[in-house]
Amino acid sequence: MRPVVVTGIARADAATADALGAHGVATVHEAQGRTGLVGPGIRPIQDGARVAGTAVTVLSWPGDNLMIHAAIEQCRAGDLLVVATTSPSTDGAFGDLFATALQARGVRGLVTTTGVRDVADLRAMGFPVWSGAVHAQGTVKATPGSVNVPIVVAGATVRPGDVVVADDDGVVVVPRESASAVRAAADARVAKEAADRAAYGSGAELSLDRKGLRPLLAELGVEYVTQADYEADYEARHDGGR
Repeated sequence: MRPVVVTGIARADAATADALGAHGVATVHEAQGRTGLVGPGIRPIQDGARVAGTAVTVLSWPGDNLMIHAAIEQCRAGDLLVVATTSPSTDGAFGDLFATALQARGVRGLVTTTGVRDVADLRAMGFPVWSGAVHAQGTVKATPGSVNVPIVVAGATVRPGDVVVADDDGVVVVPRESASAVRAAADARVAKEAADRAAYGSGAELSLDRKGLRPLLAELGVEYVTQADYEADYEARHDGGR
């Protein structure tokens, strides 16, 4: 692929991105049919942060952060910067100076397959990061890459303008074109879970009954027996093998 910086990208609706962010990674992942989840190797450097934004993507060479510098110009308020490399790299390609520049542009956070450094400063700044590693190893600025092209982050494809949701559970990607439909599905799921939570909290119902799982247990051959019957059967089976 030739190195390019793609400008003027289409972005998912900001209100839709905000709503998906409020629902969180697990709910959004379930609502879109358990797709779009970034692999567990991308982890938050902080606790308790939940963000969502429209993706500005970066494809860099390993050990080189030149294209992150180029990407900052393409970022605007409500975006989330998402970085991948052409081959695996844990070098610390991102630190507090990048975060300072991105915060000034209203960028909500970073998701990167690379390493990050200046972690204490990033936490103090309140700039949330999900990364493949924490590593102080520095990088160079020497090799061309691309900005705002499709990239793959720990198994999930991210295209510019897609919604990226990130929290303590990880990261999930929602394609720009389906973001509204996923939001509706997530809203419905949250309403259903609220009703379930109320039922379980009151002690009025068990999940086995509310979800209709008793017939499935029977279909799968799961039997209910008393402890006395179980122990008698256990002893009979083992005595018979002597």
